[in-house]
Parts: sequence; C-alpha cells; structure tokens
Amino acid sequence: MLLGTAVATTICASAQAEQPTEYDVKAAFIHNVAKFVEWPAAPPTDGKLRLCIVGQDPFGSALDSLRGKHIGDKVWDILLAKPNSNLRECGVLFIAASERNNLRQVLDATKGSAVLTVGDSEGYAERGVMVNFYLQDNMVRIEVNIDASKRAGLNISSQLLKLARIAHESGGIR
Repeated sequence: MLLGTAVATTICASAQAEQPTEYDVKAAFIHNVAKFVEWPAAPPTDGKLRLCIVGQDPFGSALDSLRGKHIGDKVWDILLAKPNSNLRECGVLFIAASERNNLRQVLDATKGSAVLTVGDSEGYAERGVMVNFYLQDNMVRIEVNIDASKRAGLNISSQLLKLARIAHESGGIR
C-alpha cells in the first residue's frame, strides 16, 4: 500500500494535466522500489546512486523526472551503458527488452556485486533479474526474484514483497 501510494503521489504531482505514459509509471516505480532496497556497505559514490540503462532505452524523457531526486542520502545519476562496460558501477541496472538474447552475459557482468537489476520483459525474473515490471489489466505490476537479490547481498523490504509477485529461477511464480 505504501509503495502504491508513493507511486501514485509521484505520478500525480508530476503530471496533473496529462496522463503518465507506461514509462513515466515505470520510472516512478524504479525510484520507489529503490527506497525499499537495502544495499550492503559500499565504497563512496560521490553521493550518487547510478541508474544505468543497458540496451535500447525505452524511457525517452521519462527518467528526467528522477534527476535531482534523493534516495536516502544519494541523488540519482542516470546514464546509458553499453553491455561491455563496467556494469558493477551501477546501483540500479535497467536491462531493456533489446538485451533479451544477451541477458545471461549482462547478468554475469554484475555477478558478485550489489547491483539491483530491473527489467520489463516477460520471463526476466525467472531468468535472474531481481525486479521485473509487467502489465496486468493495463496497470504496471512488479515481480521480484528474491534468490537473485540475496545472492547480490541486497535486502528487499517485506513491505515491497507484499505487493509483488514472487518469481523463482526454476520458472515458478507465486
């Protein structure tokens, strides 16, 4: 409920005159999901939480709404990344649908690091992406792969998990 209220408030405040697009909603979800994730102690990042987009950017200007917003004591830093760049420097990594055939390589590039992986493609959560968006009844919903987040040392709040569909890499969803 808290996440849904936070997302609705964010969307209403930023787009009162016009309907938010699907990717406006997903940008708000990324911001609010990050509030419910506990990262392990990490080296200093100049006060920034880096959101990297790998693959063809589906957001357009939707991520502009995150610029300057705080996540705890950090501010969003948004950049487009190449699959062969150092993805371990990202705090949050959005893996675009265009990377479907390269998903294993992208996930392997973050292995052993505390990078929250996010996507919006069918089957991504079962393939190891930690947070995946899906549409149901024209609404953006989330599914969470807890096993993948635990391997990365990330703790996802039970408040968020109550709102999410839980996915497992064995292909199961509950």
